Amino acid sequence: MCGICGILGLEDKDKARGAITRMNRALTHRGPDDEGTFIENGIALGHRRLSIIDLSANGHQPMRSADGRYTIIYNGELYNFKSLKLELQRAATEGANTNPYPFKTQSDTEVILAAYIRWGANCLKYFNGMFGFAIWDKEKQELFIARDRLGIKPIYYWTDGKIFAFASELRALLESNFVPRKLDVASLNDYVSYQTVHAPNTIIEDVKMLLPGHYTLLKKDALVNGIAQNKYWSLLNIPAQKEEKPYEEICKDVQTHLFNAVEARLIADVPFGAFLSGGIDSSIIVAIMSKLMSRKVKTFSVTFDENTFNEAPYSSQVAKMYDTEHHEIKLSQKTFLDRLPQALSSMDHPSGDGMNSFIVSEVTKKEGISMALSGLGSDELFAGYPLFKRLYQVEKLKWLAGFPVPLRALPALVLKTIKPSIATDKFFELCGLPDWNMDRTYPLMRKIFSDRETSELLNSKAIHLRATEFSSEHGTLSRISTLELSHYIPDILLRDTDQMSMAHALEVRVPLLDYKLVEYVIGLNDKTKYPHSPKKLLTDATKGLIPDNIINRPKMGFTFPWRDWMKTELKTFCEGNIKSLAKRDSFNHDKILDLWSSFQNNSNRTPWYKIWHLVVLENWMQENNING
Repeated sequence: MCGICGILGLEDKDKARGAITRMNRALTHRGPDDEGTFIENGIALGHRRLSIIDLSANGHQPMRSADGRYTIIYNGELYNFKSLKLELQRAATEGANTNPYPFKTQSDTEVILAAYIRWGANCLKYFNGMFGFAIWDKEKQELFIARDRLGIKPIYYWTDGKIFAFASELRALLESNFVPRKLDVASLNDYVSYQTVHAPNTIIEDVKMLLPGHYTLLKKDALVNGIAQNKYWSLLNIPAQKEEKPYEEICKDVQTHLFNAVEARLIADVPFGAFLSGGIDSSIIVAIMSKLMSRKVKTFSVTFDENTFNEAPYSSQVAKMYDTEHHEIKLSQKTFLDRLPQALSSMDHPSGDGMNSFIVSEVTKKEGISMALSGLGSDELFAGYPLFKRLYQVEKLKWLAGFPVPLRALPALVLKTIKPSIATDKFFELCGLPDWNMDRTYPLMRKIFSDRETSELLNSKAIHLRATEFSSEHGTLSRISTLELSHYIPDILLRDTDQMSMAHALEVRVPLLDYKLVEYVIGLNDKTKYPHSPKKLLTDATKGLIPDNIINRPKMGFTFPWRDWMKTELKTFCEGNIKSLAKRDSFNHDKILDLWSSFQNNSNRTPWYKIWHLVVLENWMQENNING
């Protein structure tokens, strides 16, 4: 796991060297083990290395091919690199038109390079892993950049039509001094509404993200033509299950995919372990690891003195059940608050979440661990959120949308007036939609602010979530999962996990987002997944691996008392940032201050999370000298 950056089209070597050095330096935290640059005739590449596989100097990057034609920089892990390496060697010895690649390292980086030399862009179809990488072809003067299927690893880029720059982090691009430090006004709507900016846009004007499952191929003399994002994998193309299997057989298939996904992620040349919260997802990951490994699994749990949100009894129960080498790291609320400024400073792209990932990653890294497995992705794939039930029920009641809007909206208005709350506000907004198609109802369910509220706060029109196509073959739950995996997962959870874990040079692997497992579960019908109980298909597929009380216990997570903190210990910090934000030209001064006042007056329509992501935004803009 590393940090990468590059510049295409800057012919002045001295300027290129200065820019790539600054960009690379900004990525030091992602790769403290090694660094390297490559500069040649209008191309500059930088790399910071976190050594996980092949710790020797042979793994140094930028890495050049044996003939010197290709140069690669790579961030990620290719889980099937050993079998792919054999396949490449077999293909060469069974009559292929190319000679065997002269492998010199034991790294997955070289396998990616050899695969691209052999298959070109089609190499991506062979890869199972998380990655963002770039390969320069000296002969064709082409730069190939690709991102993994689910968007686990990020790629940010900017161009003015003459120069193209890219990096693993937004702040590295800013350090190039090419990118104006200017807020993207249109994306503000997105951020205020959803507490993030959805790809391909970012919070910075003219900076974009390469979408998950996409690649781009660039020539330095054709940048003026724009950047084409080419899709090589899509949730839309996952076939639905044609023949209905017995439920027991489906559970066996899911279990096989789970075991394969975890096993593939156990390859590392450094100490590794797993996050263990004591919830369903992390407990299943630890259980499977224990079944597959010949030594004890190292598990890490952050526990708290305050019993209200202490999950220690559950994580300890699973640790004892599988005799793991358990590390229980106790924190107090004071400790968490003390670490908050550093967590905010480590944030690469503003977000309303991510503080918890920072703390867990920090304490895990301090225990000497460089890689950890996480249960992220389970709720989105196996219909674990209440969101799935709500949208499922709305989908079944779509016939109500056939009534005229005024007729639908009247009872909702009455309910909203009698019982004012966020829930009745959302119901009123739902009844005002022209139809109840999921491309309208899903964004509504995920919003923090309504379109009207956002427009008032920003004095602008709201923009809508990037459209996501659906396969007509897929059931309702798979379509919801498609939306979650297209938006919520990559643009919030995975981005937060990446920026907060890599702030401590900790690699996090997510087996529940293995693309083969995703394809299988998305292809299943609703009947196998409808959430009569929490993630029923997942828990049935792993029956006996974790205790029933773990499955049936209330979902807790890091339920910190943010509301209380923001009125006491964090009040000065929050109020200062809110007042500064209100003074910015993009925001409606009075409406922002009214929002803060509403929160202070305990309005049930202004919970803490409607304030916090705005506080984070202002703090981030100040730290990074952003104008807007």
